[in-house]
Amino acid sequence: MSDLPTRESATLLQPTSRRGVLGTLGLATAALAVSTSPASAFILTRKKSAEAPAGVDLNSFPAEWRQLQGALLPDYSRYLAALKLKKITSQQVLDAHAKERSGVWNNLPPKQWWNRMGYTLRVVDRIALELNSPVAEILSAYRSPAYNARCAGARTGSWHQANVAVDVKFPIRASVVTATTRNLRDRGLFKGGVGSYWNFTHIDTRGQNINW
Repeated sequence: MSDLPTRESATLLQPTSRRGVLGTLGLATAALAVSTSPASAFILTRKKSAEAPAGVDLNSFPAEWRQLQGALLPDYSRYLAALKLKKITSQQVLDAHAKERSGVWNNLPPKQWWNRMGYTLRVVDRIALELNSPVAEILSAYRSPAYNARCAGARTGSWHQANVAVDVKFPIRASVVTATTRNLRDRGLFKGGVGSYWNFTHIDTRGQNINW
């Protein structure tokens, strides 16, 4: 297929075991601590670091959550905007992170993992183009381990913790979205998991095909 998304991370080229990817999750807290340091693609002035791209309203997020994310929030919003997705907005992705359960806030992913979600979002964007429909809502994207532990039904080794998975809703029957996603995957769009639920579809780019 000529319109497949470009893979951004070489680590996703080969099938990836849950143990291999999630083995680094114990370092997530430390990774978040160091991820605020400038990366080569995100060297910003102090003034620019407080700004968000057009279409993103940082003030729409809970003040406590914004404070916890610090300078990473505008940085990540600019990263998402740079993906130039056609059917997904940066605001939708950020909304999926700004959630709290049982007193625990979710976090943005570590900066060194951003390209994982970039690839997954491009896959979802391609699916949306095939459906000729915008994404209605990103229900879940990255989940920090502490937040994931408080999500009902979430597995301890959820791929959301590796920042390669999204739960997505379209203004179309979820069964149609699931069938379309599996068809495109089986034609070579990506390698990963596709989960069918009554009102949303789980899509991940783990590197091995699996259905449920």
